[in-house]
Formats: sequence, structure tokens, C-alpha cells
Amino acid sequence: MPHDLNVVLVEPEIPQNTGSIGRTCLATGTTLHLVEPLGFDISDAQLRRAGLDYWKHLKLAVHKSAADFFEAMPVDAPRVFFSKKAGRLIYDHKFKPGTWLIFGKETAGLPESLLSKNTPCLLKIPMYDDRVRSLNLSNAASIAVYEAIRQLGA
Repeated sequence: MPHDLNVVLVEPEIPQNTGSIGRTCLATGTTLHLVEPLGFDISDAQLRRAGLDYWKHLKLAVHKSAADFFEAMPVDAPRVFFSKKAGRLIYDHKFKPGTWLIFGKETAGLPESLLSKNTPCLLKIPMYDDRVRSLNLSNAASIAVYEAIRQLGA
């Protein structure tokens, strides 16, 4: 794929969200990275039961911890972290091929320690009604992947 994008889910909790994000990744040629601990089982039996028959075709990497993931991640890889606490909008960022799109868990987002270390790389997806606390993780990941692809002309 000309965009070579990566979606990273740090400690995802809801299997349906991860399944939906996996489908988006497969459809777009994006690699999915799952950072443990996961809030669910990704065994073959569980995936079949959930109807995720496409999962075997997905480019997937599972990392034992956030420390292991960041140690394995290429040092010079372009990366963005998504948080509703970010000051910059997704549309203000110029995506590059090979960007790593990093998302936190559904109930808490990314850890504050990670956000504070990566302030220049923080992005948010705009929400125009203050009554909405956050977007669904699957929706947010899809928005990010397709915005990056749109910008890259892939």
C-alpha cells in the first residue's frame, strides 16, 4: 500500500470495536497493532464466534505491553496520538506515509504520562456538541485512517 499506515490500540477493552477496526484495517491495507492487556480473547474460537472470518487475512501484531510496543516501534516513524484533550485537530496535521495512529482504551483513553511526553503529536477529532463526551473508538480510528489516506492520495 502506498500509505503504509499502522493503527495501534493500547489496551482495547471492547471486542466489537477491535473487530470493526480490524475490518477497516483490512479494507485499507493498514496494519493493526494490539497492545496488551486486552479486555477480551482473540483466540480462533472467539473470532469465529464473533463472525470475524476475515481476521486471518489481517496484518496484525500483538505486543505484550506498551513498553514492548514502543521499544519495537521504529524510532523515526511518524506517529500521532489521539485524545480529546489534544489542542490540534486532525485536519491541521499533515500525514506522512508510514504514520502510526495511536489510540487508547475505550474507558480512559491514553495514559496521561504518554500524552504529556507526546504533546506535539497529539490530535483530536472535532466534536461540535459538548454533550458528547467522546466518539466510539471504532469510529475514531476509521476517521483517522481515511483522513490520512485522503491526504496521501492513496
